[in-house]
Amino acid sequence: MTTRPPAPAIPDVDAEPVALGVLLQACGQGNRLAFETLYRVTSSRLFGVCLQYLENRAEAEEVLQEVYTSVWLKASTYDPQRSAAITWLATIARHKAIDRRRAQPRHEPLDDLEERPSAESVAEAFEAERQRRQIDRCLETLGKDQQTYIRVAFFEGYSYAELAARHRIALGTMKSWIRRGLLQLRACLGL
Repeated sequence: MTTRPPAPAIPDVDAEPVALGVLLQACGQGNRLAFETLYRVTSSRLFGVCLQYLENRAEAEEVLQEVYTSVWLKASTYDPQRSAAITWLATIARHKAIDRRRAQPRHEPLDDLEERPSAESVAEAFEAERQRRQIDRCLETLGKDQQTYIRVAFFEGYSYAELAARHRIALGTMKSWIRRGLLQLRACLGL
């Protein structure tokens, strides 16, 4: 009778990034037990990343499944010298979620327009609108190009590299402009 080897100890994602990297490298070598452990340790955090971009639980669950399929297939390409394992995983989750969001239609179905909002959702909508107006006022204090880059990067999900390529600007310059703009926004918003 063959006994199954004991499951590796489940590392704390924040406290043991090296252990997480070891798990990821073991996945790259085809170790299914390491993959199961990696899933148990990181799935809730990566689900949160997906949900943040999609705002739909069912779609976030589907994207999470795509994320782990991709992780299994690409784990051998993980390089601990370039990034922490959780950063590498979260980047995959973010890109998959953004890809799914871009593939969605830009308009709401007509059936949803007929539903009556609850008092709570009206209050939430009012607060969200107030915050949006405050952000818009602060964005107007920036230069036109900085406004555009920040809006596209953070509200449409484009990466710095995509923006730099799209506008034919050096990546470092794009990052600096956005970083300076974000610092100005933070000061304007009183954060």
